[in-house]
Amino acid sequence: MREGNSSEGTSSAVIEPVAVGKKTAKEKIDLSGLSHDKVGYGQGVLVDDKNRTTGALDFNARYGEFNAKAINNDDKIYLTFDQGYENGYTEKTLDALKEKKALQSESKILSASASTLVFVMGMKNLPDIARHLLDAGMDPDTPAALVYRGTTPYQRSLVATISTLPQAAVDNKFSNPSVIVVGKVCSLHDQLGWFEQRPLYGRSIVVTRAREQASGLAQSLTELGANVIQCPTIEISPLADYSELDAAVARLAEYGWIIFTSVNGVRHFWKRLAACGRDSRAIGQCKVAAIGPATADALRERGIEPDFIPARYVAEGVVEGLLAMDPVAGVKMLLPRAAKAREVLPDELRKAGAQVDVIAAYETVPAAARKDEVLAAMQNGTLDCVTFGSSSTVENFLSLIPADELRAHPEVKLAAIGPVTAKSLADNGLPCHIQPEAYTIPALVEALKAHYSPQR
Repeated sequence: MREGNSSEGTSSAVIEPVAVGKKTAKEKIDLSGLSHDKVGYGQGVLVDDKNRTTGALDFNARYGEFNAKAINNDDKIYLTFDQGYENGYTEKTLDALKEKKALQSESKILSASASTLVFVMGMKNLPDIARHLLDAGMDPDTPAALVYRGTTPYQRSLVATISTLPQAAVDNKFSNPSVIVVGKVCSLHDQLGWFEQRPLYGRSIVVTRAREQASGLAQSLTELGANVIQCPTIEISPLADYSELDAAVARLAEYGWIIFTSVNGVRHFWKRLAACGRDSRAIGQCKVAAIGPATADALRERGIEPDFIPARYVAEGVVEGLLAMDPVAGVKMLLPRAAKAREVLPDELRKAGAQVDVIAAYETVPAAARKDEVLAAMQNGTLDCVTFGSSSTVENFLSLIPADELRAHPEVKLAAIGPVTAKSLADNGLPCHIQPEAYTIPALVEALKAHYSPQR
């Protein structure tokens, strides 16, 4: 038996300010050094002056950590609660109670305990656990709960009473790995629950971006409750020969504009600056354009404030904006980008009289990571959505999983970051179900939330 106390375990989580009813947490609360108990109750629940629970601070911590305290705190079943509920908790590993005599002998002690009871690896013995606790005098209406695969996107929970829990577990198809919790705190589940109320909870979503770019999107979707399958369909690769780009770096003073159409273009251009013994000062008097806010942020990280960001984050928007600013006839422009890309931007600028040097800074190559996992999820009906961040991710994904396979599963929704990517889907005879108004990753996340939230 292991008794819970406020000195076991620590958390490095930080709670962001959130509104709770009419109350708002004014500042971030740094939880480093605090016990899990305090994360679960002391800093996690708001109570009024009459010790009545008034709300809960939403925070995510310890995803995927399979232990009783993390699981129950994330499910808002707190293991310690001193406002008229249990004080402390008792955790039981059923390995220690496999013999019926051991379970029966401790039942009287456990049933009379003021602690919340937590049983790990106990689903097979759930009927015996309930029966022995009841035989030992526990109130049949004592709240009890199950938490399946706690702290993961697959988490499910069930609240009943100790007398009804075994049958409820069967009716709702609960199995291991599940944690059994017995005590009054289980009655607070519906009042304080948040984990299973997140907008993308239980949704399985594929991210097809290159691994170097996918982390931000994957993290945002995970925080909203999604099960993210990272299936990068492209890899960002350096060039075998940088002589052309290095020559352009050496004559930067000749250019009136440098146009960046991706974060990768910025990164690889600056790598060549460094390789040539130069830095951001080499930009000199050149004006700099960024196709969108992410690319602009990448420039700012290197000390460059873009002179131009289009209203529409596509090549056509760059052309429209630059032509509206100043005459471009005779102006030399440098466009460092992927080895293969759409020709709309340089072609239209050249039609207006600009001298455009299109120089490869990196290349994208097909990738095939986790193809079998995506295909299996699609065929067994557990896949909800595939996201695409560029036309190349569409083409490469369809080289792995044919368009006919997607058409055979209309329940799988397709999300595109913008109209160019959506057109690539249409060119392959596929619909675009989800598309943000702004062509950015944060906007795509919001569009996914808006699409799935009404279905909750």
